[in-house]
Amino acid sequence: MRLPRPRFTPQIMRVVRDVDRLDRSLFTAIAEHRSPMLDRVMPKLSRAADYSVLWMAVGAGLAATGDRRLKWAAERGLGNIALASLLTNQVGKRLAPRLRPAIESVPLARRVFRLPTSNSFPSGHSASAAAFAMGVSTQAPAAGIVVQALAGLVAFSRIATGAHYPSDVAVGWAIGSAVSTLGARVQPSAPPAKVTPAPPLTIDVPPHPRGAGVVCVINPRAGGGNGARVIRRIEKLLPEVEIVRLGQGQDLDDLLADAAARCDVLGVGGGDGTLQTGARHAIEHDVPLAVFPAGTFNHFAKALGVSVDATARAIEQGWCTAVDVARLNGEIFLNTASAGSYPEFVIRREKLEGRIGKPLAAVVAGWRMLRTAEPFMLRYDNREYTLAGIFIGNGRYDPPGDAPQTRLRMDDGQLDLRFLERGSRWAAVRTLFAVFTGGLGRLPLYHEFDAPKAHLEVVGGPIPFARDGEVTGSGTVLDLDVAYRALTVYRPRTGSWSRVLRRFGWRRQGVTAS
Repeated sequence: MRLPRPRFTPQIMRVVRDVDRLDRSLFTAIAEHRSPMLDRVMPKLSRAADYSVLWMAVGAGLAATGDRRLKWAAERGLGNIALASLLTNQVGKRLAPRLRPAIESVPLARRVFRLPTSNSFPSGHSASAAAFAMGVSTQAPAAGIVVQALAGLVAFSRIATGAHYPSDVAVGWAIGSAVSTLGARVQPSAPPAKVTPAPPLTIDVPPHPRGAGVVCVINPRAGGGNGARVIRRIEKLLPEVEIVRLGQGQDLDDLLADAAARCDVLGVGGGDGTLQTGARHAIEHDVPLAVFPAGTFNHFAKALGVSVDATARAIEQGWCTAVDVARLNGEIFLNTASAGSYPEFVIRREKLEGRIGKPLAAVVAGWRMLRTAEPFMLRYDNREYTLAGIFIGNGRYDPPGDAPQTRLRMDDGQLDLRFLERGSRWAAVRTLFAVFTGGLGRLPLYHEFDAPKAHLEVVGGPIPFARDGEVTGSGTVLDLDVAYRALTVYRPRTGSWSRVLRRFGWRRQGVTAS
């Protein structure tokens, strides 16, 4: 469908002719400028941006760093490109048709390999470049400086190679900028974390060369057989460690109690549920805990930043820290607790995220949870909420106002309480969109609280509870508190440069089960 061409007054037409003369003069001046560097660089840069391939590569690079803010920046930038391209190519080029520049004055070495056949006005490359660069800048200003410089070069390359007039590029850039500005108004950038990252508390403990004095309880079948690989790695790194293998029919709690009573260091290899039991015995017997990740997800080990190699190194060097332990009705948890339908959401999301990615997995799992969840009424601080689920974090989770993902500290002495109220079908759709775009904090149905302790009462029948991903019972009362720095645990000592590198996705290599 061709859009009707607008009619302009004589005054507007005079302005258009003046701009056109200036446009052609600038284009000719750039084309006639002889520069071997422009001849070499501009065609390659212009071709790289065809079909937004350059920006998809930059976005993949940002996401690959492992930094959550850079990943969001890439997602925002690529989302902006989709809308900017639609407006430029399907609306702008049809409203104001314009022939491509005559390229006789452009040096042959600088010309684009294949001149586009679409209208010249406005520049789609420039719109996409601006949309991506400003989208990245909205979310990650430091990275945005570099990306905007690259986007400016791409826009200039469209003039230098003879594909567009300067005004085509300027209007295309304006469209991309407008799309990014509108996107920032509709979906503001993620708020900064409330808790400033800080180095963990360092505790001096005696070193244990070769693992002498360490008793480690491991399930060889943990993590689909990863436990057996962890055992072999420990035996290589710490040959004097006493390894206790959990056999068929043996009670894990009894093995850990016996190991904790006779060891200098209690080692535990397994997933978060196993580590939770080991942490309880380590606290009761006042011995440090050595974490050897061998489970499926290993949330606690990831939060500590440990692997099998890192823990072995910390044991030999005597590097320990103290972290908080939270309690639900007297039972400890290391990462999170939940109630209602939230445990089902977490289980479904983690099953799907390896195949379709975490954002889409969260939407699918959230839709199933909101569709099938039985609402319940909860009383907290003399106020009643009709909820679909509750999230309880041991320590503040980042980011605030969004689905919780990671902890910047493990010793802040706080509980992170997040409530999601049950609403109408339309409210469920809004909630899913907010989960996908990171805007939960702006929904009236979403609530966040920080507290060192909390007392929650369920109005009506009991609801299921889960601690560290495992359903452990049900009830009508949730008494929550934090044991501040109650658990001594081995953790690698990281200097300032290591923290900087880890912020951009670098990790020491070792055996993990993730």
